[in-house]
This record gives sequence, C-alpha cells and structure tokens, in this order.
Amino acid sequence: MSASRVQIKREAGFGALKGRGTGLNPANRFEASRRDAFHDGWDQAEEAVRPQTSLIRDATRSIIARNDSPDLSFETSINPYRGCEHGCIYCFARPSHAYLGFSAGLEFETNIVFKPDAPKLLEKELSRPGYKPNVIVLGSNTDPYQPVERTLGLTRAILEVLERFNNPVAIVTKSALVLRDADILGRMAAKGLAKVHLSITTLDADLARAMEPRAASPARRLAAIAGLVQAGIPAAVMASPMIPGLNDMELERILEAAAAAGAGSAYSIMLRLPHELGELFTDWLNKFLPERAGHVLSLIRQARAGALNDAQFHSRFQGSGPYAQLLRQRFSAAVKRLGLDEASSRLDISQFRVPGRALPSQQMSLF
Repeated sequence: MSASRVQIKREAGFGALKGRGTGLNPANRFEASRRDAFHDGWDQAEEAVRPQTSLIRDATRSIIARNDSPDLSFETSINPYRGCEHGCIYCFARPSHAYLGFSAGLEFETNIVFKPDAPKLLEKELSRPGYKPNVIVLGSNTDPYQPVERTLGLTRAILEVLERFNNPVAIVTKSALVLRDADILGRMAAKGLAKVHLSITTLDADLARAMEPRAASPARRLAAIAGLVQAGIPAAVMASPMIPGLNDMELERILEAAAAAGAGSAYSIMLRLPHELGELFTDWLNKFLPERAGHVLSLIRQARAGALNDAQFHSRFQGSGPYAQLLRQRFSAAVKRLGLDEASSRLDISQFRVPGRALPSQQMSLF
C-alpha cells in the first residue's frame, strides 16, 4: 500500500490543534501532581485557544554535549534550541523537555529554550588547549533550523565559529532553511568539513502535514537536497523514523527520490516511543488514523519485543524480530542498488586550528 492511500481524518476532535503535533500536555514524569485536559462539551473558536510560542533564554555555561553511546556514530553535538516548533508527533526528543520542567506534549512545541551565548561559548571551548577536534553534530536532539532560527540565527552564528576553526560539522534537519547557509557550508564542504542530513519521513504531503505540522513539505526537503548538492555540499537522506504499518511501505520510494535529488548516502531508524511519547503517539493515531491505529500499534510491538519502546543499546534504533529484520534487509538492498554509500563523504578533523595560534609544527620551527 502506498502512503498516498493513508486517509487522514480531517476533523481530529478534542485535543487536536491546527498547526501543532498535539494539543495534549501529559504530566511531567518528574512531578508528583498532574493536570488532565477535560472536554466539557463546548466548542471554542480555534483562534481563542490556539497557543503561541514562547522563547526562553538558557543561561548554560557550556555548549558542546558529549556522549559515549555504543550505537551513536558521533561523540560531540550542539543543540542551540531545546524544544522544537516543528511539532513532529513522533519526535524522540519530546520527553527530554521534562528535564526543564515542561511537558513532552504541547509545551515541547511552544516553550522553546534557546542558548543566546552559544557562539561565544563554542569559541571558548574550541580555544581551550585540551580540546580534541571532533565532528560536531548540529541537531542531534532538536532541529537547528526550526522556525525560530529565521529570527535568532544561532545556527548560522555557530557555523561561522566552526568555519573559523576548521572544525567539521554534520547537520541533521528537516528544514529547507539550511539552504540559507549554503555559503558557509559550501566553503567548509570544499575542505571536507561539512555534510547535511535531510530527514524525510514520507512523500505524502497530507501525512507529513499531520505528523510534522510545521516542518518543510517533503517536496521542499527533496529540493533542499538538490540545492545542497548543487552548492557542492554532501547531502544524506534520513528515512526516519520508519513507522510499521504507516510509512514503512514508502522506504524504497523515499530513498529513490532522495538519490534522484543527489543524496550520496542514507540512514534509517525505527520509530522510538520513550516515556510520555507512547501516550502522545497513541493519542495522535486514534485522532487522525482511528481505523489504522490498532494495526500500527500491534506492528510496533512486534518490532519492540511486545512493548512500544525498547531502550536497549544496539536494538533501540533498529528494533528486533522478523518485521524489523525485513525492514533492515529492504533498506540494505535499496541502499546498495541506489549507490547510497555512507563511506563516500567522511569528514576531516585534521585541519582543525585555533585562529591566531600557530600549529605545533609551526611553533617548533621558531626554535
């Protein structure tokens, strides 16, 4: 079945908000009390209840996050924003908003925490004598090109710092706004210092609008891949997350469309539903795809050892069981057929330098 046959319920009912992934705010798992939405039978005008986005300053003193996860291909990352206005209902980062005292639901989409000092902090960290050059990933948790970036420009300012230091960067986004920074990324890519990963979950515009209400359309993301490649910037496609029974039948078509646009490599992960996300995604399915909800949830459990989520290393991204294995086989076969080889554009950390500071070899030549 093609994704174009997925019938989205137009009037999703109580708790659904136009332009938002969810209208729910499930309890913060770290709080003792909770608040539940209650429908009293009265319909309110949409304009009266439509929530606005709030920007909250983050006075963090460090900017580079480090991880030692055995199933992540990177060690260092930067997320200039916490929370994401794209509102993707499936986003694994939603539960992380609980650490800030917010809900993983609507508050994740409307309470956006930003780091105004990120560029200055980054320059300070890169200048430290003990800094070990590494590829820095932008957008490992939330999208660095979400709508507020048009105004605040933190991601561009971070790229300017990374370019001055010749520190390689890999970007993960589902926004065509990345093309705005093609000038910086193009110069870095010419030296093997930049790569962009575009996330494409479906080619069905209606399904994308329901799942990812404020993200770029699938067509614009494909156009972004083409624009990046034309500017000399290596682009990869992330066919993720694959949701059993909902978009997994599109896997090969997504990869084919991305390859045709110029993508040189591809990645894919299975849907993850940690913590509050299971409740939110189940509610979304029941509102927008009620006839399919039970089947989708059943297939997810088949690929997650009977649960909606699997937090174990090595299986959390790919799932387990026959259904997940078949999906991996399909992905591998398509990647091979389309020539989407991830090893073709590795980034170079050997060119790192601190502006104004002599390289070790240059220092030795002075004596």
